[in-house]
Amino acid sequence: MSPAATHPSLIQALRTETAELHVALEKRLPFFSERLDLALYRRLMAAYYGFYQPLEQRLQVLALIPSGLDQSLRIKLPVLRADLVALGMDAAAIEALPVCQQLPQIDSRAAALGVSYVLEGATLGGQILRRRVAEQLGLDASSGAAFLNVYGELTGRRWKDFLQYLDDRNLGEPQTLEVTRAAKATFTHFEHWLDSQKVLL
Repeated sequence: MSPAATHPSLIQALRTETAELHVALEKRLPFFSERLDLALYRRLMAAYYGFYQPLEQRLQVLALIPSGLDQSLRIKLPVLRADLVALGMDAAAIEALPVCQQLPQIDSRAAALGVSYVLEGATLGGQILRRRVAEQLGLDASSGAAFLNVYGELTGRRWKDFLQYLDDRNLGEPQTLEVTRAAKATFTHFEHWLDSQKVLL
């Protein structure tokens, strides 16, 4: 039996390990709720900002994303900030937003990859949410929904590039475990954070 047959690929391991957490969080996000109005959407984006801001900062400070993946192209924070401004928040209000203190542990390149998998997957999922927000609230990239389409027409390409990048990492079992553990922790911490900000169903 070949090694590939005994060990699932990194992508398969990530999908399998995070599937339950992913579905659970999706069910609680209010994007498809009738309760979604402009005020709730603004609070939701503010909560996203409070999670992405320290997380992206930590990924950058630790410089743990392995070479070959241009992390600078994948930073979402400036777009989130611009959305909050478009939604009526000034710089002082954005600076005063609470930020998440309970972040997933990022102590290795493998862990950083697991975190990035969740952030990149959320970007892909944003395409569906973007259409919903346009229909329900009439928002587009210029009026507060740019984050949901942060890569624009490059979304599919960048997701494929990221998956290819994962596929090319010949990680052993201990490192694969580190990647999946970090991805699961990212989902869990994100859900707890959004819960604490009272924006989930």
